[in-house]
Amino acid sequence: MAKARARTTTRKVKDRWKAKNWYTILAPSLFNNVPVAETLAETPESLIGRVTEVSLQDITNDFRKSHIKLLFSIDKIEQNTAHTQLKGHLLTSDYLRRMIRRRKSRVDGVFDVETRDGALLRVKPFAIAEKRIQSSQKKLIRNVMKDVITKEGKVKTLNSFIKDCLDGKTGSEIYKHCKIYYPVKRIEVNKTEIIRLPTVIIEDEKPVEKPEEQPQEPTKEESEVPAEEELTEEKPVTETPAEEKEEPVEEELTAEDLEKAEKPKKKAKTATKKKTTTKKTAKKKKEEAPES
Repeated sequence: MAKARARTTTRKVKDRWKAKNWYTILAPSLFNNVPVAETLAETPESLIGRVTEVSLQDITNDFRKSHIKLLFSIDKIEQNTAHTQLKGHLLTSDYLRRMIRRRKSRVDGVFDVETRDGALLRVKPFAIAEKRIQSSQKKLIRNVMKDVITKEGKVKTLNSFIKDCLDGKTGSEIYKHCKIYYPVKRIEVNKTEIIRLPTVIIEDEKPVEKPEEQPQEPTKEESEVPAEEELTEEKPVTETPAEEKEEPVEEELTAEDLEKAEKPKKKAKTATKKKTTTKKTAKKKKEEAPES
């Protein structure tokens, strides 16, 4: 009897791994819905709320962004694909340790910012000074951080604000305003957390692309005008009489050309003189020969 019971229990047990299905996780629209990872689940409802951690290098293929981690939470499932929303980001611990050294001071800040589209964020920036600074200077730097982040949050949407934080534009903007009080070495946003999603849908402004200027083809009227001008210029050349053409040829003869023309005549005269002299010498020899 005991053996029969054991057999019935083994038959009832199902292999839970075979019942599960694979789902591909897609990044949010901010990152062009790139496939990020794959996961197993028995039912699609069990995936909702699951958080995945991805490096920004895997999405952009940029090695310089390997120290940034993104957190995506699954909110919707369609067939075998899971759509996500951005939960926040953070920097790796080894990256922070490389920047923080001895005899340097670190200024941290925690600020809640509301964006233009109604989203609520918790931003945690930090600044590093080359030397140890006073608490009053730290307070000034912290106030500058708060002013810059709140101003940018009011103007920008959630996607544009997070994009500037990841690219380092927010840190560079804080760095410019902190120079007045103390020459800070580096400022970055360490962590962001999305507390409330946007309540109003506002599309981000896309950069306007200027159309390429194509070379304009000349119209028929423009192409015909120069042809008529060329015909008018050619007419006086063809209708000139032959007498007018010969006159400039006679004027071109200079004194040098006349001398060259006269030189062969002089040579002919010298040749005739030589012949006469040779004849005279021959006659004289003949006359002297019989006398001897």
